Amino acid sequence: MTLVTPALLIDEPRMQRNILRLQERLRGLGVPLRPHLKTCKSIDVALRLMAAPAGPATVSTLKEAEYFALGGVRDILYAVGIAPNKLPRVLALREQGVDLSIVLDSAGQAEAVVGACREARDRIPVLIEIDSDGHRSGIRPDDPELIETGRILHEGGAELRGIMTHAGGSYDCRSPEALEAAAEQERAAAVRCAQDLRAAGLPSPVVSVGSTPTAHFARDLTGVTEVRAGVFVFFDLVMAGIGVCSIDDIALSVLTTVIGHQQEKGWILVDAGWMAMSRDRGTASQAVDQGYGLACDADGRPYPGLIMTAANQEHGILSLRPGSTAALPKLPVGAQVRILPNHACATAAQHGQYHVIESDPSAPKTTWIRCSGW
Repeated sequence: MTLVTPALLIDEPRMQRNILRLQERLRGLGVPLRPHLKTCKSIDVALRLMAAPAGPATVSTLKEAEYFALGGVRDILYAVGIAPNKLPRVLALREQGVDLSIVLDSAGQAEAVVGACREARDRIPVLIEIDSDGHRSGIRPDDPELIETGRILHEGGAELRGIMTHAGGSYDCRSPEALEAAAEQERAAAVRCAQDLRAAGLPSPVVSVGSTPTAHFARDLTGVTEVRAGVFVFFDLVMAGIGVCSIDDIALSVLTTVIGHQQEKGWILVDAGWMAMSRDRGTASQAVDQGYGLACDADGRPYPGLIMTAANQEHGILSLRPGSTAALPKLPVGAQVRILPNHACATAAQHGQYHVIESDPSAPKTTWIRCSGW
């Protein structure tokens, strides 16, 4: 390859295979996908993910919502708990014809939202986030604040659209059985909370669940109206370590160039450090620690035992993983190496564009731009 490195690569055939895999799986379960675009942050990728050019879609920042709205996406869920100071931007997008819904998990947030609704004379759609597995944010399913929050929204002038949850605890699973159990726990908690709202005379048309692991291991989605997932589009080493994908499914990599050697230490130095790979060490707690990423040749074939064991700001150090009996590959200065990332979202966020590898190597090289910021 002749790209200036470090460069972010997408293997488009692998990406398309990953997309089709989840789409077919959810079609069999009878539930639509609301893809999470926080991983790709690119309209070129989003158009391959969404059911239609206008959505539905999920985002993690209002900058993403604004970017995708400019690209024609009109059905967007902003899936991070709302901060009151962001409500003017929410309302501005809605004034542009975007059906932007938001998420919250407290009566205090609900009061702020209904105040903004009254002032703007707009019924902002809201999903109440529930904590289905103790991973992060959300109201516990047995907490009376669920009904209190729903009543504030419904009676105060907002549109209570339903329930959402994220089974982030599934990232700690290490077997298919554990992943299936996490998916069922997520489903059951969300459906229960929606039923509790309805029993209290409150609406809950949407029951939204999602994480890449549970989306791939759910066996029953009765009562769920949509599934959200994002990292599945590229996959990464964390997902491979969980057992959701194989190494051959990972569609994202960073191209880097060998810039030196420390032969007595068994090091190969490359021009991609943590600024290119991110500081994410998500595989460190897994059975196989991949360091800062798994090293592959320029065609994407992994070198036996070779990982990025250390990373400085712009220097990466490739060496054999502890205990490996493989031989260190002979990579002269100028040789190019592809590094598979621990966390696709974090690595992609370090770059402004993708360089697309297509199935036809003679095809013109394509570049897709990413958005960034908040």
